[in-house]
Amino acid sequence: MKEAARQARAENHLVGLVPTMGALHEGHLSLVRRAKQECSRVYASLFVNPKQFGPNEDFAKYPRTFESDAAQFAELGVDALFAPAADDIYPGGFSSYVNVDGISDRLEGRSRPGHFRGVATVVLKLFEIAQPDFAYFGRKDAQQVAVIQRMVRDLNLNVQIVVCPIVREADGLALSSRNAYLNPEERRAATILYRALQAARAEIAAGTRDALEIQNRIRTVFNSEPLARLDYAEVVAADDFEPVARVSRASYVLVAAHLGKTRLLDNMLVEIPEKNPTELVCHI
Repeated sequence: MKEAARQARAENHLVGLVPTMGALHEGHLSLVRRAKQECSRVYASLFVNPKQFGPNEDFAKYPRTFESDAAQFAELGVDALFAPAADDIYPGGFSSYVNVDGISDRLEGRSRPGHFRGVATVVLKLFEIAQPDFAYFGRKDAQQVAVIQRMVRDLNLNVQIVVCPIVREADGLALSSRNAYLNPEERRAATILYRALQAARAEIAAGTRDALEIQNRIRTVFNSEPLARLDYAEVVAADDFEPVARVSRASYVLVAAHLGKTRLLDNMLVEIPEKNPTELVCHI
């Protein structure tokens, strides 16, 4: 992979990287298509990163579908697939980690201690190995993207992070590799995350700016679904993930919930247009 990266630079290619843990769905494939539009070389990585899973999380059972994933990458014209073994990424005695303080400590970081340290460390290694000009991530894992963006800024990395829209099922459920864990009843109930965000969007469209009112509206919606257990509903600033009292700058409305043994995330980005700051734009 390093040799391919050196050759691409020598030939002045614009390189795009799509990092994944495999178990591909249309969300991943949309990132590849975007990269193919914007770059002359596109690399994908496929690595189930043990460092971002906690001791009681689903590392052992995380879906691993290498042959199918590799075929899909090939069909889309990916120029190289980097699929290392764990020992390639974390050699014996490995002890160097990347901590992005602040953003990493909240929400997902609080629920999953050490998760973002594992994410930032492996992403930095992937950037160093593949040397991309652009790296493509989906907005569904918004806090993860914010951690990576902060790392890139703080460490002066020579890569631009491209954040792509959430891809959803017809009923609104955000695509995720973990959706495969849901039984039919849980799958039906999982649309509650999308429905709660729709209710939040309606609140904002009606003029609500108070974050607590928006959060309470989400909780009310979740109360209608007995199979779902809300982990958190938060409104945070889009740049640093600090909680906000009112939506007065670019913000995320975030939800995390348990459906049986499966934990799912979703979010809505709220932007404030310069020309008409009273008309907030919500991207679900």
